[in-house]
Amino acid sequence: MYLKLLFDYEWEIETSPAGKAQWVAKDAPEIIPDAHDPNKKHRPRMLTADLALRYDERYARIARRFLENPEEFERAFARAWFKLTHRDMGPKRCYAGPYVPEEEFIWQDPLPERNHELIDEMDVEGLKKQILESGMSVSQLVYTAWSSAASYRNSDRRGGANGARIRLHPMRTWEVNHPEDLERIISKLEKIQQEFNEEQERKGSGKRVSLADLIVLGGCAAVEVAAKRVGHDVHVPFTPGRVDATQEQVEVEFYERIEPFADGFRNYFRYPETIDEADIYTTPEYFLVDKAHLLTLTVPEMVVLAGGLRALGAVYGYSNHGVLTNRPETLTNDFFVNLLDMSVEWKARDQHRYLFEGFDRKTGEERWIASRVDLIFGHHDELRSVAEVYAADDGEERFVADFIRAWDKVMNLDRFDLRT
Repeated sequence: MYLKLLFDYEWEIETSPAGKAQWVAKDAPEIIPDAHDPNKKHRPRMLTADLALRYDERYARIARRFLENPEEFERAFARAWFKLTHRDMGPKRCYAGPYVPEEEFIWQDPLPERNHELIDEMDVEGLKKQILESGMSVSQLVYTAWSSAASYRNSDRRGGANGARIRLHPMRTWEVNHPEDLERIISKLEKIQQEFNEEQERKGSGKRVSLADLIVLGGCAAVEVAAKRVGHDVHVPFTPGRVDATQEQVEVEFYERIEPFADGFRNYFRYPETIDEADIYTTPEYFLVDKAHLLTLTVPEMVVLAGGLRALGAVYGYSNHGVLTNRPETLTNDFFVNLLDMSVEWKARDQHRYLFEGFDRKTGEERWIASRVDLIFGHHDELRSVAEVYAADDGEERFVADFIRAWDKVMNLDRFDLRT
């Protein structure tokens, strides 16, 4: 009836009792009940947004099709309503009860069912060795694993490492993911995957490894190596069982639209052409907090991950921005120690006050380059209080343990198959 009224009548503008513009149907009978008086009726009225469905060419084609095909309209409404009320629940495996629909929707980030046995601890150690001997650096492995897993959004439970969508369009072209470098890394991991799976097949074993698992495992192995380089013999947890999505299971338009322009964890920020310098909601440090919220991180988890990723050299462009250590690719608390060093004076390097140079107060020699995201950990009271704990003389052991716990959390945020 709404669409019938919209197309059956011509519309003229009038002023509402509130003094606003609205549209009334010309020569239409008074059929709409009054909101307050049951004995009073009105001609149909619409707002400009309603009339757009008739007078905009693209909207009109859709609206007329629904008017002429009511059953199609009902089905489309049902699907749209279901999406509206369920899209924050994640994949279908998160649903409960007897009314879970059989169909999987593209906005649920569907994944194929795992049809193979899981790799065991011995396989994991062998695959780690292969990955570390493949020529990929600690920073490359950590950066790639983080890029894959940290695409998760708890707002709608989409993204994450499961599915290895980072190797598919459009995530493989995202600037922040180092497209050219990513292609080489994925190629090496795919070779390791192929060799392992073919060997298992020759043995008659049902075990297989997914690329999604290898991406995460590579990051875990790199963190262990980085910790061992400074005397911390640690084990980074790894839980296999991820699967690889196909290109057909990726909602391309959605992922094109959410390409990050900011990721404080990787020290990446693409300044817009116009920016209000007084608006804190356009600053890189604001988007760091926003990202941490999407990853369900606490304040200490956000701080330790940011400092650890910098010490590991897992920053955009593999630059020295924010690394703040003379021994990169090691899991140390150097980032916090040098950030809070009072012998360093920081000066803005660019007009946006995004990059800063750290100079030795006595000699004037440049020692570090950092972003405003890095400096916020020394400037903001709450963040500084956490940074001081990790910067303490006896803080490195706690830093390493906390980093590994937070890392494992992010790597498994989308493992709904592990939850009850």
